[in-house]
Amino acid sequence: MSRLGTVHQVLGGVYQIHLDDGSLAEASIRGRLKHTADPEDRVVIGDRVRLAGPDDSLTIEECLERTSRLIRAGSGGRAPKVMAANLERLVVVVAAARPDPHTDVVDRMLALGELGGLAGVVIINKTDLPDTAATVADLKELYEGAGYPVMPTSAEGGQGIEALRELLCRGSSVLVGPSGAGKSTLIRQVQPGLAIRIGEVSERTGGGRHTTVSSRIIRLECGGLVADTPGFGEAGLWGIDPSEVDSLFPEMEPFLGACHFRECTHVHEPNCAVKDAVEAGRVDPRRYRSYVDLQAAATES
Repeated sequence: MSRLGTVHQVLGGVYQIHLDDGSLAEASIRGRLKHTADPEDRVVIGDRVRLAGPDDSLTIEECLERTSRLIRAGSGGRAPKVMAANLERLVVVVAAARPDPHTDVVDRMLALGELGGLAGVVIINKTDLPDTAATVADLKELYEGAGYPVMPTSAEGGQGIEALRELLCRGSSVLVGPSGAGKSTLIRQVQPGLAIRIGEVSERTGGGRHTTVSSRIIRLECGGLVADTPGFGEAGLWGIDPSEVDSLFPEMEPFLGACHFRECTHVHEPNCAVKDAVEAGRVDPRRYRSYVDLQAAATES
């Protein structure tokens, strides 16, 4: 008799499964799933799977249809890398300082969430560091203006931890962001005692050192599910038509379809409603520059 479960971790070809009956199991993959040539079809954390076999030799026979997925271009942009599936929200964690925030990186990660069907949330961490108040206020205005919930937090000082706990205890989330932004530290603040490696920021570069070495889903005591993924600074889009990139920027939605040219790219055409909105201050120029960069990358791929 087959059983259903959710993949919570993948280690060396062994899949740790949380079965629907509440028990835990390990499984392997055989057959077409193991030998699939399409990277998008590989089983990842969050996948709903059907298993068969005895308890001591379970195998994944089928991966069920995904409701969402976090997918980005792999190294060199030549192939997709699916990082997680069937999660509800994408939580982008960026530091107010150490490392300094880069809005183009945050924009790409939010675009990945929009592309994969995940609701975006922005966490501005390390607000306890000196001289960060202006940066925090600026980022909050920028991303709230784009339509995203924004939460300032401080793992050290405790600011925003209760609000973050309330968020992560509802449904399922995946945390992404540059290394050193404090993702693992925040998870440990939400649930003290979790065995998560905590990294430091490089004194030489100001950037973070990668500490999360494999993706896994953490089941919080409060009932929420959190996918902890390796930090990454590159977040190239995969599998999107250039004409659809504007749909990944929610603040542009009111202006789409109002341009003079039906197939307007919002880059070089005259009488463009999106460019007019930028000039009028209704779309932030930084977000617009990120759109132009992603649109150009999609055109070149």
